[in-house]
Amino acid sequence: MSKVLDQKDCSIIEILDSDGRASLSEIGKEVGLTGPAVGERLRRLREIDCIDGFGVRLDLHALGYTIFALVRIKPRSGQLRAVEQMIQDQPRFMSCDRVTGEDCYVARLALVTIAELDDILRPFHDRAETHTSIVKSSIFTPRLPPLVPRD
Repeated sequence: MSKVLDQKDCSIIEILDSDGRASLSEIGKEVGLTGPAVGERLRRLREIDCIDGFGVRLDLHALGYTIFALVRIKPRSGQLRAVEQMIQDQPRFMSCDRVTGEDCYVARLALVTIAELDDILRPFHDRAETHTSIVKSSIFTPRLPPLVPRD
């Protein structure tokens, strides 16, 4: 972390991570600040790019996505940019990382049925090798790494 965070900043971020709808006054009570002071800290954290936005966590199962897959993708020679664009253009890919090793990308895919997998990956086969693993269960959902104050 190259940005300077104190203990109150870390506590504010942790509270928002667990309850993104917590009011400034509720957060302030927990960290010993006024609501406006919390708002000012959040503004500063956004300005220094420690917080880059706010969002919502969805229950994808409730929305019909019952199957998740990890897809390792290795573009064929000369196809790197085209494959990257294909990944970006396919909305079922929820995330994608460039990685070292045999493959160039590891992506997470949301599916309603297993049959969709062929339809989604078929266009890639002329330009890349794909290797897919179906997610049986998740041990935990994305979480914050430990936040260390840098007073």
